[in-house]
Amino acid sequence: MKENFKPMTFKRIALLHIILFIVAVIFTVGPLYFLMLTVAQLLFVPVTLQLILKKEKRFYYYFAIPAFLSIFILQVTPQTKLDVVFAAIYLLFTFVVALFGFGRFIRRGFIYLEEFAIDAAMMYLFIGGMWFFAYIAEIDTGFSPLLTWLTGIHFHYSSFLLPVFIGFLGRFYKTTGYKFVCTIILISPIVVALGITFAPWLEVVSVLLYIIGIYGLIVLTLKATFPRTLQKIGVLVSFGSLGVTIIFSLLYAARVTAVHIDFMLRFHGLVNCVLFALCGMISWAIVTPSSKEQGWHFPISKITGTHKIGEQILTKHKGKQQYKGLVDDMDIYVKKNNLPSTIIDFYENTTDYKLFSEVYWHSWFKPFAAVYRKISKKIQQLNLPFNNKQMEMTGDIIAIEDGRVKTRAWVRKIEKDVIFVALYSSHQTNDKAYMNIALPLPWSSMIGILELHRHGEKLLLTSKGAAESDAGIYLAFGKSIFKLPLQEQFIIEEIKEGQLYAKHQMRIFSFRFLTINYAIYPKEGYRN
Repeated sequence: MKENFKPMTFKRIALLHIILFIVAVIFTVGPLYFLMLTVAQLLFVPVTLQLILKKEKRFYYYFAIPAFLSIFILQVTPQTKLDVVFAAIYLLFTFVVALFGFGRFIRRGFIYLEEFAIDAAMMYLFIGGMWFFAYIAEIDTGFSPLLTWLTGIHFHYSSFLLPVFIGFLGRFYKTTGYKFVCTIILISPIVVALGITFAPWLEVVSVLLYIIGIYGLIVLTLKATFPRTLQKIGVLVSFGSLGVTIIFSLLYAARVTAVHIDFMLRFHGLVNCVLFALCGMISWAIVTPSSKEQGWHFPISKITGTHKIGEQILTKHKGKQQYKGLVDDMDIYVKKNNLPSTIIDFYENTTDYKLFSEVYWHSWFKPFAAVYRKISKKIQQLNLPFNNKQMEMTGDIIAIEDGRVKTRAWVRKIEKDVIFVALYSSHQTNDKAYMNIALPLPWSSMIGILELHRHGEKLLLTSKGAAESDAGIYLAFGKSIFKLPLQEQFIIEEIKEGQLYAKHQMRIFSFRFLTINYAIYPKEGYRN
């Protein structure tokens, strides 16, 4: 398997940090327990980052080296007024790491959970940098200096190294169980922070979450196939050591008197440093799995909106050629003969039909919908009514040029208010046709890539596809395409001759938040 780094470059950098840490140990003037954080800052963090950001050499020289030298100076010199400056340099470094993590996330969005684990780790590191800065600067955090320092340690080990190692494991072996375990580990640092700040009982909850996650990781590692047996053993030792120390964390969080802070510093700290962090770092350096991320290559609309999207589209394209349907020929998506002719005719001659809608915002989402309604009414996009009264949607289908094939804008209104402006086109990937729908937003665009399937006598349009499918809901701004945690399903059927019924459902993180029911009738012969 191809390694994720150039061996000589990695070895030299790793050797540099090993030497730097050894010298810091020899000449240290601070408390010895402080080395538990220093080893993370001078060795574990920089070497692990090399496995992730192997191509970012300018980042390393401009931000990393000054940060690591600052940590070295803090460790080997007595306390001075310049300590705050050195801590600020390290804080800046963690902020830049967080930006890289956020940048990785923005380019990809909510897909590839294993990569998101690495993104989250890089962003969490900045929180560790803030707690470290607060400790050095003697900022009153409301906690003792020792607890402030321990929180900094937590965000370097449990919130940075652990998610990175989990991300690497997911590149090798990703199952439904992995998704569950990874999610637990990623939310645990937030629960820890809430527990420290607001309620001690949440600390116990966070430790319980970590226990579930860590033992789940051990099971997953046992099942996973690694390129080398030695690497699998090392990863098992790394995660297995957490399985031991987390039990003592639970006893400490439960205020068991025998497990006191001195014991935790010596036993818990030493095991986490040597077995978890060092063993894990070396194991993942043996063969660093490559990311499966491939990026998006489907065509994107070049049209974005400004302040009033509906008005903008109508004014700019007034008098342009008009289409009768959203699609010229439905055969590009499904075989016409397999579906009722009325469904096919609706898509090919859309303007020949009347559309009545009933909008249902689900109860848990109504507060958000009420706030968004104030915005959508102004920008004239996704401007859905708040009530579920049946209303007629009218509108035109206008030819428009946006860099895609035969694009047409379907501008839907309720009375005089613009509700939707959707730009319909299509594209093919690997001989599969997708409906490619763009909704212009202020300086960006929401893209819905839908697969079409025959579902008995019904037609199903869905944003949920296989792993290699283009299907999904995306946000495009500039050259970046971000996959959103949204799912869309539209199912249309003929309930009686010439009369169609459609149900449009939207979900976020798999939770349904919007349902729109449509009654569709041919204009010819329609009676109210």
